[in-house]
Formats: sequence, structure tokens, C-alpha cells
Amino acid sequence: MSEQRTGKILIVDDNEDLLKAAKIFLKRHFSQVDTETNPDLLPILTHNESYDVILLDMNFTKDVSSGQEGFYWLDRILELDPSAVVVLITAYGDVNLAVKAIKEGATDFVLKPWENERLLATLNSALQLRKKKMEVDLLRDQKQTMQQDIDNKFKDIIGQSESMQKIFETIERVAVTDANVLILGENGTGKELIARAIHRHSRRNREAFVGVDLGSITQTLFESELFGHKKGSFTDAKEDRAGRFEQAHKGTLFLDEIGNLPMPLQSKLLAVLQNRQVTRVGANRPVDVNIRLISATNMPIHTMVYENGFRQDLLYRINTIEIQLPPLRERIEDIPLLANHFIAFYSKKYNKDIRKASEPLVKRMTKYHWPGNIRELQHSIERAVIMSNHNVLQPEDLFLQKMSQPERQDESVSLEHLNIEDVERILIRKALQKHNGHITRAAEELGLTRSSLYRRLEKYGL
Repeated sequence: MSEQRTGKILIVDDNEDLLKAAKIFLKRHFSQVDTETNPDLLPILTHNESYDVILLDMNFTKDVSSGQEGFYWLDRILELDPSAVVVLITAYGDVNLAVKAIKEGATDFVLKPWENERLLATLNSALQLRKKKMEVDLLRDQKQTMQQDIDNKFKDIIGQSESMQKIFETIERVAVTDANVLILGENGTGKELIARAIHRHSRRNREAFVGVDLGSITQTLFESELFGHKKGSFTDAKEDRAGRFEQAHKGTLFLDEIGNLPMPLQSKLLAVLQNRQVTRVGANRPVDVNIRLISATNMPIHTMVYENGFRQDLLYRINTIEIQLPPLRERIEDIPLLANHFIAFYSKKYNKDIRKASEPLVKRMTKYHWPGNIRELQHSIERAVIMSNHNVLQPEDLFLQKMSQPERQDESVSLEHLNIEDVERILIRKALQKHNGHITRAAEELGLTRSSLYRRLEKYGL
């Protein structure tokens, strides 16, 4: 029974009685059955939902019997989604029209009035074809992804913006050297990913990459964690232990949140970096270490030097090369790439069939401030994938209004200087913001039908 209840069906026909009857019958056999009388809404509907089968009337009121409207909309659907499965319906079908429909890309052809069981059999066959097409598309995408992984030197870092391309160039130049690197950027911008990319492209890539979060290490454990200790050197020292510097010998040591390091510990770190030797707690003999150092912080470290909050000589030691990561709000062209990357990842993790973000959601995300940057986007997408019942994420699936930073609002304007379309656009946007992108609720508040609101969304590009 659960297998019969799979599949999302869209029926487009100007006969409302036919739509009602078809929906009552088909919803017992498929997980979702949507109906629409206006074919002009097909671009929006297919953008916001990925239907397995579209049952499309060939003749609407403009053109009663030739079937030309059906062929027009068939072409539009296949243009928007080449893998779409479309079954055409008409009361005036004949063999020639059926053959032409299939040549144009239709999967099958049914005549009105239909027998329910024959219609069901046709849709089930079409659904199986859709599954086969999706499998073929998946194999093709996997092949492309494998090739991209071979070609893409920075496959773990998503970004096509100009600022990220410059960072990729810097990584390539710096990685082959042993120069110390300081990565600056707000929380959640991906500083550790950049550090790992530098290590992966360095001559040390066969050795260890050892990360340390200096912000989470207490002063009492600092020397033990970084330099190691001898058994019995303090109460909890049950055995000899190498510190992070020794663990990273011949590899890369990544010191995250170095700006949080207190002044006394900065002096100890500086001494080790200068001498390239560590002495374990409780030991007398130093140990030579050969590491490539990468550091990172979200603190204004140059200002801290000026205000005596960070040692200038230590800053000189750690930032032979400095990389400044832009916040997500300054690379908005990367947001759709990142969002769809996380959608694919979490859809697989949680066994959901969610394929992309809708255009209205993408527009909403690009207007949001993202105080938590990529990390916030990632967590937001994960929650949306878990909670969503769509296979194309919608604005109401992402709870951005509950975040700490509100979306950027339209500049305040005086209604005296606006025309009707400007006023309508602003009211629609405010209604959507008020109801967290929920189309039905926004339409009710505005006194519109869902279809009317969809038309205006497309008109104003919202």
C-alpha cells in the first residue's frame, strides 16, 4: 500500500468538475494530487514543486479543439524540466494527434471521458518512467560530480564569487610554501576549511593536520595540551602524552581562535614558534618539532595589537601570509550554490526527496543578513530539510525571522510618491514577511486567491 501512495501528480484542465472527480479518485493512489485550471501558472507551479507526472489538457477555452495550446504548454514544461513526464488529455483525440504528441515529447495520451482504471494504469506507467528518468539523471549527475571532483582543486569549498576566486588563487600560491598563514573572518565563514585546503595542497599533505581550538583550552591545561606532559607531572597525568605540536610533527598545526589567547600564554607560544622546540610538562629535555603553522581568529587582531591585547611580535610570527574571508552577506551569489549543496547533503542524510530551493526562497535568502554566515545557513537548511513536506524547499520552510538578525527591509518610502504597482509590491512583500513566506496565509490577508498571489509574485519577481 505504501508503494501505491508514492508519486506527485499535477492535473491542468479548465473543467473544474473533471478536476474534482480526478482528484477524489487519484488521491487514494498517489501521495499528492494538485489541480489547476489556469495553464499560465504552470511555470510557477513547476518551479515550486517537482511533479512526477503532469496530466495536461490539450484544449483550453482559447482554442477549443485543435490541441495547439496543449502542444505549447508541453513545450514550455519540457523547456523548464527536460525530465518531466507529461500525459496529454483531450476529448478530440485521434491517432495522428496522439502520434504528434508523443513525437513532441509527451509520455502518453488519454481521451476524455476516461475509465478510472485505465487512467490509473497510464499514470502508474508514467510514474515508473519518471523513476527511470530520475535514475538516469542521477547517474549522469554522479558522473559529472566525479569529473568535477577531479577537476576542482577546492571541492570542499563552495563558491564562485570573485572574492572566493581570489582566495582560491591565494591558496594555490601559498600552499606549496611553508609560510605561516593567518586566516581572518567572522564566525561561520569557513576558516578551518581554508586551513585544510592549504594543508591538502601542500608538500606536507601526507602527514597529519592537527587542529586546536585555543578558545576552549583553559590556562591550566594550555601547556599540557599543546606541549604534552610526562606521567606523574600533575594529578591527572596517568601516562606520558605528546602535545599537539608533537602530533603535528612534519605536518600542519592549525591554531583556531588564536585571538582569544591570554597574554601570558602568548609569550609561551611565541617562544615555541621561535625555537621550534617544545618541552613537555614535567620534562627537562626539549623536543624538536617541524610544523607548518596556520592560525585563525574572528577577533580584530590588528586593533588588539594597537590596544596591547595581542603581542605584535607574535602577530609578525603567525601572519607571513594573511587571508581575509568575506562574510556570506558580501558573497550573495554563492548562497544558492551553498543552499543546494546542503539540501543535497541533508536530503541524503535524512532520506528525504528534496531537490532544490525554490526561486522565492533563494530571493529571500539573498536578502537575509546571515550573522552566523555559512554555519547558520547550514543549520537552517538542515532544519528545513527535516521539517519540510515539499521536494522543493519553500520560503515557509526556512525560519529566518526567528534568527538573531532580521532580514534587510525595503527602505522607508512615502506612499504619496508611489504608483499602484509599487504599493502592491511592497504590501505583498510585507504580507509574506509577516507570515514567514506562507503563501496561503499571505493571500488571505491580502484578500487574494492563491492563484492571484502566484501571478503577482511572478510579475514582481518576488
